[in-house]
Amino acid sequence: MKLSTIALSIAIIAALALAVAGPGTRIGLWQFGTGFLLLRVALFVGLAAALLALVLLVIPKTRAGSGIALAIALLIGLGTAWVPFNGYRTAKSLPFIHDITTDTINPPMFVAVVPLRADASNPPDYAGEEVAAQQRQGYPDIQTLALADPPAEAMRKALKTAEDMDMDIVAVEPKEGRIEATATTFWFGFKDDVVIRIVADGSGSRLDIRSKSRVGRSDVGANAARIRRFMRMFKEQA
Repeated sequence: MKLSTIALSIAIIAALALAVAGPGTRIGLWQFGTGFLLLRVALFVGLAAALLALVLLVIPKTRAGSGIALAIALLIGLGTAWVPFNGYRTAKSLPFIHDITTDTINPPMFVAVVPLRADASNPPDYAGEEVAAQQRQGYPDIQTLALADPPAEAMRKALKTAEDMDMDIVAVEPKEGRIEATATTFWFGFKDDVVIRIVADGSGSRLDIRSKSRVGRSDVGANAARIRRFMRMFKEQA
């Protein structure tokens, strides 16, 4: 077997490991730990393929007649390795937390989704100041939203926003000013629970939202991104 074929085969193996890591976890073929292991395989095998291809490209004898295949192996290997490497780099740059809320002093509490988290490794309770301090440092923009809308109108908009974001609505309690829902991440299919709280504030209202992962110590910024998107879409409503 030609060395160029070996390099290309290794690169394809890395790409396949990357391609199945998330979907396999999402449909239940394996646990998320196995999915993360496949990401590490994609990273190191992709780098190995790229390095081998680069070395073979530098040597005239092995490059002759195989330049295109080696260039493809190099690109596939580097591209595959970049995805998990960039995810790891992003995780290291963000707070190592998985529970984000607009109100870190009195966060909205989960009620209806608590039974759904029975087997979750992360309990529904808020961890307190240790998490709050990291959030304030990493996501200082995530704050309570003051609204001119009365609570009933704010509830309507909040529910529509959650539905437009394709969340699964678990509970709507207008008298308590509470909406609970579950969001599913695209690639790995992780379940993150969301609770929205709306209270009267003079002639208007205040909206708080909390998003928490069921598994994993770090959410790689997913919950903060979800809250930011919710706030943006909520404000865009008529």
